[in-house]
Amino acid sequence: MKSKSQDATLDDLDMQILRLLQEDAKQTYSEIGNKLNVAHSTVYDRIQKMEQSGFITKYEAMVDTERMGIPLITAQIIITTDPKETENIAKKMARYDQVLEVATSFSEELVITAKVVAKDQAELHSFVARSIAPLPGVLRIRTAIVTRKYKEERFGIKPRKE
Repeated sequence: MKSKSQDATLDDLDMQILRLLQEDAKQTYSEIGNKLNVAHSTVYDRIQKMEQSGFITKYEAMVDTERMGIPLITAQIIITTDPKETENIAKKMARYDQVLEVATSFSEELVITAKVVAKDQAELHSFVARSIAPLPGVLRIRTAIVTRKYKEERFGIKPRKE
């Protein structure tokens, strides 16, 4: 599998390194090298190149906020907008700490979808009423509070099927 980003390409070894990093980014270069039967210096060089080329953009820790005593509610918000204001609204929403994800999509009409967190319903209501509703171009807001998550993860590199 070859993936391209401007002048850089990823080969099968790069893809295997990425898959292992997605499983556990705390692995050492030696641990990854041992799993792939390559030198740790090769792994180091490959990871450096993937970071510089923009294939690897961030390393992060997934934190269980509930276990830390910080219970949060999550809501999915769909905002119907004036098409001329959609991009401005989405960019403004992306600046808020409560907004975890924001994207635009087009189905029957142009909408913004956002994943938002708050400590409780009152805080969520206040955020929507004070931060989203007043934005120029917002036509309608639909909010759905998530009651149970069955799966939550990022896209993962899958091993090739031979």
